[in-house]
Parts: sequence; structure tokens; C-alpha cells
Amino acid sequence: MAAERDDEVVLQALRARLPDRALVTDPDVVAGLSHDDAEWAAVGRPLAVVRARSTADVAAVVQVAVEHGVPVVPRGAGTGLSGGANAVDGGLVLDLSGMDAITRIDPLERLAVVGPGVVNDHLRAAVAAHGLWYPPDPASSPWSTIGGNIATNAGGVCCVKYGVTGDYVLGLEVVTGTGEVVRLGRSTAKGVAGYDLTSLVVGSEGTLAVVTEAILRLRPLPAPARTVAGYFDSVVAAGEATRRVWEAGLVPAALELVDRHCLAAVDAWKNMGLSLEAEVVLLARVDDPGAAGDETAVRVRDCFTAAGATWADVSADADEAEALFAARRLAYPALERLGPVLTEDVCVPIAAVPEMLARIEATGRRHGTTIANIAHIGDGNLHPLLVVDSSDEGARQRAELAFDDIISDALALGGTVTGEHGVGLLKRDGLAREQSPALLAMQRAVKAALDPHGVLNPGKVLPPE
Repeated sequence: MAAERDDEVVLQALRARLPDRALVTDPDVVAGLSHDDAEWAAVGRPLAVVRARSTADVAAVVQVAVEHGVPVVPRGAGTGLSGGANAVDGGLVLDLSGMDAITRIDPLERLAVVGPGVVNDHLRAAVAAHGLWYPPDPASSPWSTIGGNIATNAGGVCCVKYGVTGDYVLGLEVVTGTGEVVRLGRSTAKGVAGYDLTSLVVGSEGTLAVVTEAILRLRPLPAPARTVAGYFDSVVAAGEATRRVWEAGLVPAALELVDRHCLAAVDAWKNMGLSLEAEVVLLARVDDPGAAGDETAVRVRDCFTAAGATWADVSADADEAEALFAARRLAYPALERLGPVLTEDVCVPIAAVPEMLARIEATGRRHGTTIANIAHIGDGNLHPLLVVDSSDEGARQRAELAFDDIISDALALGGTVTGEHGVGLLKRDGLAREQSPALLAMQRAVKAALDPHGVLNPGKVLPPE
């Protein structure tokens, strides 16, 4: 009974400090907001959800959490794939999706000031009206929020040329682990005053601070892109084409891989008519302006052909090109319709891409697991999708073994266990294998300094000691 009384004290403290209807205790609503899209990551049973609408709301929640020793798990749209937004038993889920204001777009300074709940594509549309562009574009960009993108330092289709989320974060307003509101970074084009705490918070998955506002760098809108498509008989050949593109000194705006499993799943779901007589499709976008862009597109095509493409060309049909990229974005939800999907997110050096793809295929055969492949292959960020047959009792265990083997192979080839999805819960063991005890100890020291009471997203990212 004491635990119940303690819970009621916490709820009363929150009600006293929050606006009406901010606190949600309805079990069904709470359950729906207690997890992200990671398959098989543990999900706790939280005490309540708080729908924050302001920085003051967030600060109040963290202050109550510190006073009563209650864990706080921030979340946005819940599109994450590592369990980073999964609830902790007895804790609070802090829903930031309602903090969705775009408060400033400055064409002269080329920046935007936004809340963490702003949807990626909504921001892109808003700044495009000013002739500006926010490049980071994860596959979940129609739904994922800027706060979530910052939490995982998300990448996306364009990151091969334009970089990841952290490359566009100039400054942040955050609530610390003690409930204080502080501003990090700057709004100027340059600035090196003090430690770079902005970059420290980016990618920290809500374990060091809660982001309540972001100052984001913008770029001018790029020139209209040309799309180069190539069909290949194997993922290894597609990997070799990627290597040839880089050896030629070419930097496309995007270079994506989609295999036949993904295309067939998208066709079965959306009837887009994209199933092809090819094992793998490579898609490149070239946005260099004028004749230089035309020449680059042709050279990319020639790299595809030299690597053994059965067909390759520069697309003259904008609708067809967009449909192919749409299939890339729809691949994950389409495969989910076939059964639970365990998503990998390893990144390897460009030179190792063909070998890594070959090892992934061998892993699938060895464990009797269907592994579909999508990838930001241009920067070595591979997303093997392990599809599990729910009617097969041993399928999950085999998929977990395959998942572990893929991590081992990525590390053996000089890679990393996560390129953009974050560590969350699913990759903590992998992080312990990738990083030395001394390095992990340094990160634990940072966590203890910025979250001295241990209330911010506990149990995520850093493996247990």
C-alpha cells in the first residue's frame, strides 16, 4: 500500500504544477504512449504520461521527478527503432509532441527556431516557402519529430552529401537533470565559447537533458535533382557499385539500396507496380546544378554499369523516380505487414560495404532467417531487416542470433553498431563490445554530472556496469 500512496503523492504534485489535462493516467492511452517502434525491446509500465506544452511543463515534470525519485522518459512521435523511448516501470512518459511551434524562420541568418514536437517534413515545407531547406531526412520524416531526430542524431537519405541532424543544430534550450532551464550553443554562424555541450546533448537519447527548443541551421534549396537507377543481380554487386562511385570522387545527394524483398512488400501493400526483375535496385540523386550535374549523373550511371548492373540509366521521368524513392521510405512498414521486423542499423567503411553485404546474406542463410536489405549505402549505413514468421516457434531466437552476428561482423570490419537509430535498449550490449571500458566510464561520468539524480531515461544507451 505504501507504494500506491507514494504514487498518489507524485500524481498530486504533478497536478499542482501542470495545466489541466496535461497529466494522463488512462491505462489504454498510457500503454499506447509507452513504447517506440523497436521490436522486442523491453517496455515498462509507467505511472502516467505528461503531455507537455511548454518548457515550464517540462521543468515542472523533472523537478517533481527529482523530488520523488521518479524516472522520466521523453518521447516524440515514437518512430524510434532502438527502444530509446520505451517506458520505465513506475516512471513518467514525457510526451513532447505537442510542443510543435515553429517560432522563427530567418532567411538572412538561414536558421529556424522550433519546438521538439515539430514534424520533420512540416519544417521542411515551412522553410521551403522562404527558399530554404532543412536537409536531414530520415525515412520517417513524414512522422518523426525534430526532438526525436536530435535525440538519436538521425541521418537519412540526404546525409551522404549533406550530413546528419547534428550538423544542423546550432543551439538548444534544454531542461537539465536537476530541473533547470539552460541554453546551449549559439545563433551565430560561428562560435567556440566554452565546451560544445550542444553536440554532447545531440544523440544522447534523452539521458542527459530534455530538449525543449532547437536552433537549426538551414541551407538554400538545392537545384532540381536527377535520379540514377541501377538494377543488380546481388547486393554484393550493388555494394561494389557504391565503392566505384566513391573511388571516382563523386558525391551524390543520395545513394540508396532497396532489395527485391522490400519492393515486393511495398507492391503487395500499395500496388505501386514496382516489382522488378532484379535482386537489388540502387537509387542515386544528383543535385549539382546545370551541366555539371548532368555530367555527374552520367558518371554515376557508368559506375553502376562497370560494377555489373543489368540495367542503369538517368531517369527522365520525375514521377517514376519519386515512386522509387517512395518505395524506399515505405519498405519498413510494408515488411511489418509480413510479421515482426527486427531492424539493424550498422555502419561500416565504404571499402567494406560489399563484404558486409555478403556477410549479411550468409547470416540469413546460416540462421534460416529472411533478411531484407535497405541502406543509406552511400555512407555505409546498412539496415538489414530481419523478418520473423510468427507461426514459426524458433524464428525469433534465430533472428536474435542473426542480429548479434551482424553486429559482430560490422565491428570486425571496422564499423559501428549504430549509424543513426541510436543505442536505446537494443544496442547496449553492442556498445559494450564496440567501446573500451575506459570510454564507457567517461560516459558514465558525464551522465552522473548532468543527471545526478539518475531520473532522465535511466537504463538507456549505457550498458549496465
